[in-house]
Amino acid sequence: MLDESKFDVQLQLWALRVPRELCKVATRVLNGYLIDRPRIKPITEDPTSEKNRYMILSERVQNPDLSDIPSQKLDELKKLCEIDVVPYLLKLGYPYWGADHVLKQILPPGLEVPSSFETIVKYFYLCHIAHLNISDELLPYKDVIAKVIYDKNYPRIQTVVNKVGSIANEFRVPKFEVLAGKTDMVTEVKQYKATFKLDYGLVYWNSRLEHEHIRLVSQFQAGETICDMFAGIGPFAIPAAQKGCQVYANDLNPDSIHYLKINAEINKVNDHVCVYNMDARKFVSQLMAVPSCEINSESGVLVLDSSEKCGVQPVDLPPAYWGISKNYMAVKAPGDNLSIVEGDKSSCINFEANIAPAKRRSESCEGEDVSVDVVSKAKGGANKRMKGSVSFNSRPWEHVDHVIMNLPASALQFLDSFRGTIQRRYWKGPLPWIHCYCFIRASETREFIISEAEAALNARIKDPIFHRVRDVAPNKAMFCLSFRLPEEACFNEDGAENIHDSADKH
Repeated sequence: MLDESKFDVQLQLWALRVPRELCKVATRVLNGYLIDRPRIKPITEDPTSEKNRYMILSERVQNPDLSDIPSQKLDELKKLCEIDVVPYLLKLGYPYWGADHVLKQILPPGLEVPSSFETIVKYFYLCHIAHLNISDELLPYKDVIAKVIYDKNYPRIQTVVNKVGSIANEFRVPKFEVLAGKTDMVTEVKQYKATFKLDYGLVYWNSRLEHEHIRLVSQFQAGETICDMFAGIGPFAIPAAQKGCQVYANDLNPDSIHYLKINAEINKVNDHVCVYNMDARKFVSQLMAVPSCEINSESGVLVLDSSEKCGVQPVDLPPAYWGISKNYMAVKAPGDNLSIVEGDKSSCINFEANIAPAKRRSESCEGEDVSVDVVSKAKGGANKRMKGSVSFNSRPWEHVDHVIMNLPASALQFLDSFRGTIQRRYWKGPLPWIHCYCFIRASETREFIISEAEAALNARIKDPIFHRVRDVAPNKAMFCLSFRLPEEACFNEDGAENIHDSADKH
């Protein structure tokens, strides 16, 4: 246990008794000779009279005759009032001292005092989380370190956690132990004009990546199609959707997907985000697969193989959804809204928006993008137009602009997902930009990373761009490798053979 009394300090000082109406002028005269300590006011009440105030002198003024103050200042002060010098006892206890000062007194000599920690901020309820990475040599003192950090930052910080061991689970989520404060780790973070809700113990979040999220999303343009293979709770997907992009977001962690859907709803972009919960390779394969569909040219009924699996009959879809992937089917939701149901998981992605009628540009599954007006329901049930008229790509097998691969520990290994996945006969426009995050150690070179990426793609990368994101350890840095997907890596010339004919393909 921490003995707070050990930090009590008493300072024997001198103070001047001055009429309160003269304190402002006297303060200017005594500039540099009043006490100057954080959170200590140099002017305080006189316990003997309401008409006067104590002006606490600096610790360097040690004599009651004020010989430590220049005579010129004393003469100027005497013209204002009679000088009355009194002793003043200043008591400083544990609440006064900062965390650094306290920890330096507690920890054995030679041990480095924790100087920083990541804060996870819950703006609306002041439930901030301090994330520590306590070194092995400091582990015996982890509880007292957590108490000091908690005491010195409350109520701004209400939970202190420490990462336990290395990240070894398939979801890449650290394991934490709560050292001080509340055990509830559900919080909210504001970043890039977006609000993110998350459970810090169940999903991955790093506030230090905010500038990287902003940097990458700034490269996207409204109306572009974004594929986020390791989306997490949406630090890239949500801002991109806010910018007017159509985002296909995937993550293997069901808890991340849970909060991704919540965040899409909170930020009112659920009409712009299609959510998947599966292995990243399967996600890319499914997204790029050309669906087998038959369209009734008169009624616009979409026939999907997955409808029999779900036990729900297809319904008439607005033109914006003609040609949607076979892994989804459309069903009527309460209030005549449309829901898109994921066939292989039977999980719903609710597009709570009415799609304004648009003219059909093509009578086949090879039709072009459709310009639609997105309208969402505002409070009170009234319809409110959002974003105006925006062209969205509901056919990712025809075009994707950017692919985000934010899993630096292993993203390079997933580049093989693009081998032969794109059907040349259906693809339109340039191939997507790949933004693949990775770690580079001091012993490795950028050429080595490129060789690893090319080996996974089985193709040569032209004009790669490296961006240093941040240092994660003394000899380890996080980078973003961006490049245009090579044609020889991804195009499948025999399109007919790989068109999805049945749900059994995946």
